[in-house]
Amino acid sequence: MSRTLEFMKRNIRRTPFQAIAASMVMFLTFLALQTFLILAAGSQITLRYFESKPQVIAFFKEGTTDADITTLENALQQETRVTKTKFISKNDALQVYRDRNKNDPALLELVTANILPASLEISTQTPEDLQPIAEILKKEPVVSDVIVPEDVVQTLTSATRIIRIVGGSTVVFLLIFATLVIMMIIGFKIRIKRTEIEIMRLLGASPSFIRNPFILEGMFYGITGAVLAWILSYALLWYFAPFLQGYLGEVNLLPASPLFMLALLGGNLTLALLVGGIGSFVAVRRYLRI
Repeated sequence: MSRTLEFMKRNIRRTPFQAIAASMVMFLTFLALQTFLILAAGSQITLRYFESKPQVIAFFKEGTTDADITTLENALQQETRVTKTKFISKNDALQVYRDRNKNDPALLELVTANILPASLEISTQTPEDLQPIAEILKKEPVVSDVIVPEDVVQTLTSATRIIRIVGGSTVVFLLIFATLVIMMIIGFKIRIKRTEIEIMRLLGASPSFIRNPFILEGMFYGITGAVLAWILSYALLWYFAPFLQGYLGEVNLLPASPLFMLALLGGNLTLALLVGGIGSFVAVRRYLRI
């Protein structure tokens, strides 16, 4: 094994530009793969967050009694599609309004608790349950208006689907391209070493002794590219985490979980070994014919 590794190192040292090119292609491929996986995981967590938030808001008419509100709330809690209800009083609504407009004093001067309606926020099991619950609320005589912000969830669902389709297609294309590049570079090295390989055959070298250094070389390019891509993506994610979290608001995505990043590294290394190994193995089978 030590001699095989020594031959692999020698092959890399003798053609450094090809080695750099192969490593860079693998680096770009796995950087795109990790970006796609991070975006897909982040969008899925964001979607779950908004699905778990109060989604249907029922505003009560002026003069609605506490008993009427309690009766409606108890009835909703009997629904299997409802996961949680939360009553927002007039004073609570005023506090929310003040928190959202604290930077604009002009909007706070004329607003009091009396002009804001009390409301009930309802969370459902799935986004598909929003509309049926809203229809039930609209029939209640104490309810003046019902808001169903399902467009937010639908937008996030569409964005998640687009990320999966576009990102997945891009990654598959890059993986195929990277495999072909490994095949070309390993095949090129085999051709320029043809005389040396013939001499090794005449001296009695086994097929595996000739073949293994080239296969290990392809795996080395894959591992190098995957590790560099992981380091760069983790560093960028860690550096921009405070800035990005400001846009995410209450959605707790950053900093990224170390377990998630380690799992990402493990998956990338496994895939890198497969891509590098398959590309170099195909090249060896094609050009060495041993």
